[in-house]
Amino acid sequence: MEPGQTPPQFERLPSGCAHLKITSATTSAARVVAFTGDQLAADAENIVQTMGLRPEWPNLGVISFAHSYGFSNLILPLLLHGIPLVLVDAPLPEAVRLAAAAFEAVTLAAVPALWRTWHEARAIPHNVRLAISAGAPLSLALEEPVFAAHGLKLHNFYGSSECGGIAYDSSATPRTDAACAGRPMRNVKLSIGPDGCLQVRSRAVGQTYWPRPTPNLAGGCFHTSDVADLIDGSVYLRGRAGDLIHVAGRKIAPETIERVLSLHPGVRECLVFGSPSTDKERTEIIVAYIATRSTVSSESLKHFLLEKLPAWQVPREWLFVNSLEANGRGKISRAEWRKKYLAERQETFGKQAPSSKLQAPEKHQ
Repeated sequence: MEPGQTPPQFERLPSGCAHLKITSATTSAARVVAFTGDQLAADAENIVQTMGLRPEWPNLGVISFAHSYGFSNLILPLLLHGIPLVLVDAPLPEAVRLAAAAFEAVTLAAVPALWRTWHEARAIPHNVRLAISAGAPLSLALEEPVFAAHGLKLHNFYGSSECGGIAYDSSATPRTDAACAGRPMRNVKLSIGPDGCLQVRSRAVGQTYWPRPTPNLAGGCFHTSDVADLIDGSVYLRGRAGDLIHVAGRKIAPETIERVLSLHPGVRECLVFGSPSTDKERTEIIVAYIATRSTVSSESLKHFLLEKLPAWQVPREWLFVNSLEANGRGKISRAEWRKKYLAERQETFGKQAPSSKLQAPEKHQ
């Protein structure tokens, strides 16, 4: 549990339950997942085997152990496989550099926001032998510069609280497609369901949601909400089913637009989502929040996108912010930013939804 977090209360626990995880609430309200000891051990085994964790490369502990990523990548390998764990007081650049300096080689698992901070501060320790990034999408705009500056490959790791590790990019050089999440973890079988979403089967899949089970997590199978393709043995994520934006009868995943925007040299971070439109024919308008590296206008970003995407996929409303703050799990919550946007528009325009022609004043760093 995080400090100050209220423990869930139940009259009883499911039979054989050894551990409870609280989901990150990325796509819906937080739920509790029950695990048996064998399921936890299977996830740890898959991670150690797939990533090649080894005792001579201690894990630096900079991410929360109260989250599934930190628990499965750091705590379980320590307890069940003897992978040393070095606790770091804070993920500040100098603290990480000093902690790593005491060892010949280390493994460093973090989230993209931390990797970006360390890279910009030129503080990535030279003795990092295995670099892992999870918890949020890893952009090529971050992966490539880190490799160019340090010769360090950031290995993208994709998983879920409900089933542990799903896919891992073990390649030695940067990916060429940010949609690629890597290949299935050892002992994990993947398939695409009738709705286009990824299905995960392994001994590490959780027992059930508790206290209200649902069909998408049962019998060793987790039916995710991630729309995906399986191509030549690799997983390509196309977005979340609930995040698809509906524009005039067509659908677009916000991640598709974000991946292109992140290639613009002036864009540091970006977030895209759909908002109700007053134009009934359009259904939704596309909204983009942008944190920039330098002064850049919405017009220049529109022209940049039009060179790579159809016109209907270009955002209608642009909002510039100093940063896109991640939550405690290192994730930028699309749901939270959409809620914030709608609240601000409600305050500005009253009960009338914002017109697709209205545009927020631009703010530059």
